[in-house]
Amino acid sequence: MRRSRPNSSSRLEAQKIGDPLEPDTKQGALVSEAHLHKVLGYIQLAHEEGGRLLAGGKRVTVPGRCAEGYFLEPTVFENLPPNCRTNQEEIFGPVVTLTPFDTEEEAVAWANCTDYGLSATIWTQNLNRAHRVAQSLHSGIVWVNTWLHRDLRTPFGGMKNSGVGREGGLEALRFFTEAQNVCVKL
Repeated sequence: MRRSRPNSSSRLEAQKIGDPLEPDTKQGALVSEAHLHKVLGYIQLAHEEGGRLLAGGKRVTVPGRCAEGYFLEPTVFENLPPNCRTNQEEIFGPVVTLTPFDTEEEAVAWANCTDYGLSATIWTQNLNRAHRVAQSLHSGIVWVNTWLHRDLRTPFGGMKNSGVGREGGLEALRFFTEAQNVCVKL
């Protein structure tokens, strides 16, 4: 439901960006210079689409062995419609948009209006609501009050244009197995 937004800038600034071997690091680098430019392009696009930058959005230089890395501040936007490119395309970078909603149905419709469906998260104190909303989401995995928590014995994969097949559990045996029939007449 629609709630007031806390000031997240100070919390984001407290997150350490840097060498992933340092135990207090919370965010590492992007994989390549090309990917950094792709994510920066989406940040520019979010501005062009009318988004209001709340935090981040700039490249970061870190000291030490990772000084040449492709680091980017965690970036938060608001005021973007659910159907804009920033919300519809997979950025694969530290960019998030905040979209308030008034009803559960509105939130589910917006979550489902993308071509992708790898994962979703639901944050609630109401377990009945969590189950109801999870069943309505077109997503391969739905986390409730957590994120990236996974038992490798269970299947993992997306719906729609996210992922191919399933990894983990018995599903992985089918996905990573190439069946072959060898017939010999003696």
